[in-house]
Amino acid sequence: MEKVKKCLSDRHDFTTEDPWRMFRIISEFVEGFEVMSCVDNAVSIFGSARLKESNVYYKAAEEVAYRLAKEGYAIVTGGGPGLMEAANRGARRASGVSVGLNIQLPMEQKPNPYIDLLVDFRYFFIRKVMFVKYAKAFVIMPGGYGTLDEMFEALNLIQTMRISRFPVVVFGSAYWKGLLDWLHKSAVKEGCISEEDLEIFSVVDTPADVVKKIKTFYRKKK
Repeated sequence: MEKVKKCLSDRHDFTTEDPWRMFRIISEFVEGFEVMSCVDNAVSIFGSARLKESNVYYKAAEEVAYRLAKEGYAIVTGGGPGLMEAANRGARRASGVSVGLNIQLPMEQKPNPYIDLLVDFRYFFIRKVMFVKYAKAFVIMPGGYGTLDEMFEALNLIQTMRISRFPVVVFGSAYWKGLLDWLHKSAVKEGCISEEDLEIFSVVDTPADVVKKIKTFYRKKK
């Protein structure tokens, strides 16, 4: 306790400490809500920043976004390179709304050139709120830790009924096979999740099927 009291008494400039960070956090929330509230009918697309234009999944991500934009959906990505760039590129090609929610990283992530509406974030958790709050669906393209993070947070929020259910469409059964097998053979088998939890998301292999899954979901809700 004495250590805590000394720490508090030694502070002369609170702007360098945690309480001051609250103002930055609030300002990011305000800016994010202000911008994203103008974006209707959005689909958030996630995928690896490392895959290049020559990769088959780059071409698939671009086509997915193109088809969704043609259906009137705004395309929202993390704003960076790789499959994020591909999705924004597809939206631009379709003359749709192309949004990038960029994150400030130590290894600077530059926004891709196909973004029409850009919002920069310092904090991952605020950015993640924007992805979920304004999305009509998530499309999960092949990716790494960041993609998995977004995917499983959405699945958990839907599973625990913290958010209303929306389509989570996983693209590329070959890429995700190992994970899907593990969910079936380990997570379900050990009782960590139920069989019904696997129905929260669907797996497809063509851009046309991504669009079909999302449209079918909302058609059934009417």
